[in-house]
Amino acid sequence: MKNSVLILIWLYISLITTPVMATGDYKKGISAFENGDYDIALREFKFLVEKKDSRGEYGLGLMYDLGLGVPTNFEEAVKWYQLSANKGNPDALNNLATMYAEGEGVERDSSKAAKLYENAAQKGNFDALNNLGTMHLRGVGVVRDYLTAYMWFHLGEMKGDRAAKRNREFVEKKMTAEEVIRANKLVGEWMQRYVGL
Repeated sequence: MKNSVLILIWLYISLITTPVMATGDYKKGISAFENGDYDIALREFKFLVEKKDSRGEYGLGLMYDLGLGVPTNFEEAVKWYQLSANKGNPDALNNLATMYAEGEGVERDSSKAAKLYENAAQKGNFDALNNLGTMHLRGVGVVRDYLTAYMWFHLGEMKGDRAAKRNREFVEKKMTAEEVIRANKLVGEWMQRYVGL
């Protein structure tokens, strides 16, 4: 009986003093990240990285990019975003594009940013749509083109992005009725090509 009690006490002490093991659960990592529990998020993302999971690489990139749970380090963020983007992660592609657009952790390259944003949009990242529209509206990294800007803004608006809606309304005022019709045709063509509608 005495040995049983000692074993139970030892088990209890072991449980409360042993750090929580990472399970490599992306949802758990993101939830912890969103709730400000960066130690758990970091553990989960690192465990996923060991398994070469693009979601863990993206998560680490985000933590280094924002300086949450780790020191801000744009070069490290770019490294993790790039690894994840190489595997096709649309969120990593979008964030990597922003790093190039802003020149954070890499040399500023608006043209490369536009290509990365477009790839992210094609793979389903909603933020990339408005980002691309802004680049086409301003002519940054791409040729200034209101029709293409309208198309990207309209696609973003269709995904529920209110900023994209405002931007579409803004650029539409600069366009003729014929240009709006052509831009809407571009929207339909893009949807058919990348969404299958």
